[in-house]
Amino acid sequence: MQYRTLGRTGVQVSSLALGAMNFGAIGRTTQAEATAIVDAALDAGINLIDTADMYSDGESEEMVGKAIAGRRDDIVLATKATMPMGDERNHRGSSRRWLVTALDDSLRRLGVDHVDLYQMHRWDPTTGDEETLSALTDLQRAGKIRHFGSSTFPAHRIVQAQWAAREHRLGRYVTEQPSYSILQRGIESHVLPVTEQYGLGVLVWSPLASGWLSGAVRAGREITTSRSTFMPQRFDITVPANRARLDAVEQLAQVADDAGLTMIQLALGFVTAHPAVTSALVGPRTLDHLHSQLAAADTVLSADVLDAIDAVVAPGTDLAAHEKFDTPPALLDPALRRR
Repeated sequence: MQYRTLGRTGVQVSSLALGAMNFGAIGRTTQAEATAIVDAALDAGINLIDTADMYSDGESEEMVGKAIAGRRDDIVLATKATMPMGDERNHRGSSRRWLVTALDDSLRRLGVDHVDLYQMHRWDPTTGDEETLSALTDLQRAGKIRHFGSSTFPAHRIVQAQWAAREHRLGRYVTEQPSYSILQRGIESHVLPVTEQYGLGVLVWSPLASGWLSGAVRAGREITTSRSTFMPQRFDITVPANRARLDAVEQLAQVADDAGLTMIQLALGFVTAHPAVTSALVGPRTLDHLHSQLAAADTVLSADVLDAIDAVVAPGTDLAAHEKFDTPPALLDPALRRR
């Protein structure tokens, strides 16, 4: 396992990190299975675990808390807030009112007195940066969080938050957690240059592109991945964007085969090769999934392999831009760019 400094925090984290989204109802994972996954990840050298309050309505945090009991100090623990937690209109977003409550709820579910990294799961357009950063700074001073970061923020919002922190003399986001994979490379043209400029740590999610790069999706085979069962539209190969993805996967499979690598090794080796990326979040649903991902822990892709990947999917290109969470709404809805 490789280790890297998380931005300018001085905290050392593993190049592969454990994402816990599949713990609980989402991944149909039991506590025993979640604990076994955490045990195996820690044994392999992973030291960062990332979850969120909204994953299975808090169940993921509870499972993580039970799995890490007695070894908290050895783990860099991260969670997130802002996504809706129920129907109450104020139980979401990044207002001070909600973040103070949401963090206390997360700490209770995790069974800890602080988290190392508290992330804003999405940018909240209804709340000003000063409001959010002021609340996070106070929570940091209270010792409930060590650092705070953003997740899936558009590049201009990352810049704006950095400016607001300096203008109002508040703590600043020290990390960003964007979606990044061989098939979704758009952040190379805007987000990653900004994170490098401001010295942010970068924890990328969906490096296997929701299973497209796991090796389980190939031409001529029925797609039966877990993700395809509840997001069938993303795997319908009659959709042009999905057909383009499948064509790219077939070419990438040949690149991996020529290099003597699995598709997972190719995919994870690609994202961790970018100098702006600190860690790639893997979100295994089973122990077998985790072991196949851990095989990529020390994968270093040669320049020839990286060039071959660039020839399949050009740098800065998203093959499914409509699935991006940081795309300005006006680019997706014509009504928003017309008077």
